[in-house]
Amino acid sequence: MDALSLTAIVVTIVFWASAFAGIRAGLEAFGPAHLTLYRFLVASVALGVYALARRLPPPPPRDLARIFGLSLLGITTYHLALNYGEVTVPAGTASLIIAAGPVITALLSTTFMGDRLTAVGWLGTLVSLAGVTLIVLGRGESVEFTRGALLILLAALVTSLYFVFQRDVVRRVGSLRFTVYSLILGTLPLLVFLPGFGTELARAPLGAHLAVIYIGLFPAALAYLTWTYALSRVGPSRTTSFLYVSPVLAILIGWVWLGEVPGLVSLVGGGVALAGVVLVNTLGRPRTGAGAPEGKTA
Repeated sequence: MDALSLTAIVVTIVFWASAFAGIRAGLEAFGPAHLTLYRFLVASVALGVYALARRLPPPPPRDLARIFGLSLLGITTYHLALNYGEVTVPAGTASLIIAAGPVITALLSTTFMGDRLTAVGWLGTLVSLAGVTLIVLGRGESVEFTRGALLILLAALVTSLYFVFQRDVVRRVGSLRFTVYSLILGTLPLLVFLPGFGTELARAPLGAHLAVIYIGLFPAALAYLTWTYALSRVGPSRTTSFLYVSPVLAILIGWVWLGEVPGLVSLVGGGVALAGVVLVNTLGRPRTGAGAPEGKTA
């Protein structure tokens, strides 16, 4: 993996790990639907201004239709299902279910896109999943499956579909154009939640506004740009394996920012999760020839 792709992945994971605090702050003032709408309105406006400034043309109609279909899954449905699910599902349960996403992505990618993982790669994926389990248990969080858990599982499934099946479109239109128009098109269906949105905007405290603006600009607009760029160069199964680093970063952020000292089991779980990521990205892929870097597209 080249340094530029790794940098893009690290930027994405850091911002996504920091998003949980912003979402929690936002849910104190906004309902799940209005929070999702607000966040992606912010992201869409920022990316729309960027597209106008760069004179970034829209993709051809055929690709635009495909981007809309993917965005309806990976942007609209994913974030609505996740936000509604987290209203009733304990954080530990949500973490475990979302952690299934890289496994689903790897299965889809090997089945439909010709990606390959060695036995060690699959072992590394399962090791990382076990590490996330230890992190959750080490926090003393409950693991309790409710009807809301099905929404979290839906979120894990649709985001995997979004990551895997965007590859051909990204190759044709480029990662920049795909991400800009994907977030804008994924925001359009959220406009059905406009009724009552103005009332919540007026009542929300400044801190809630700042939190949602932050998660709209950075974990949404910027992080999706860097993530799509990495996916286009490295491939879904390897890239999504880095998502297991997110809970580890969340522990460190909580330690430094909030003074939440992690327990021994959580620290061990973080180490296990990182070991799994290392396995996937060192011994987890079949060796290729001495040509172009594996997974890199033109």
